Amino acid sequence: MSTHRLPPFPQLLIKAAMALAALLASLPGAQAQHGPAAPQRGLPITELSAGIHIIRAEVASTDDTRRVGLMHRQSLPDNQGMLFVFETPDLQCFWMRNTPLPLSIAFIADDGTIVNIADMAPQTDDAHCSARPVRYALEMAQGWFASHGIQAGNRIGGLP
Repeated sequence: MSTHRLPPFPQLLIKAAMALAALLASLPGAQAQHGPAAPQRGLPITELSAGIHIIRAEVASTDDTRRVGLMHRQSLPDNQGMLFVFETPDLQCFWMRNTPLPLSIAFIADDGTIVNIADMAPQTDDAHCSARPVRYALEMAQGWFASHGIQAGNRIGGLP
């Protein structure tokens, strides 16, 4: 009867993989991959119009700021939201992971026309997608668009 002993290589490989994982987790931007523990702050603000209504929207225009979005926000002031800006029109899908606020999202074409609006339940991974390729998406408190008479086909002014 012989005994088999693993060579030290697999053990070294496991230790190296663990060290690499720890290093990657410490790099800048690693938290954004999983979502930070606190809401992101300091984004640029733009003023938009929806009919007679003025909206102050934080602008998320990079991969990292779009990925985090309104995660971890506990409140959203009246007439404030977040505008997601993409480089080119494409089918855009959003979910509500780590987002405790119920939100409504308007998917907006290049000319400012709202393509479709969806209500999104908090803390879910349910996908809410644009009905066709768009460059913009605007998240507001759930029901904001409906309570202000804004619907698909209306226009949003002031887009960057």
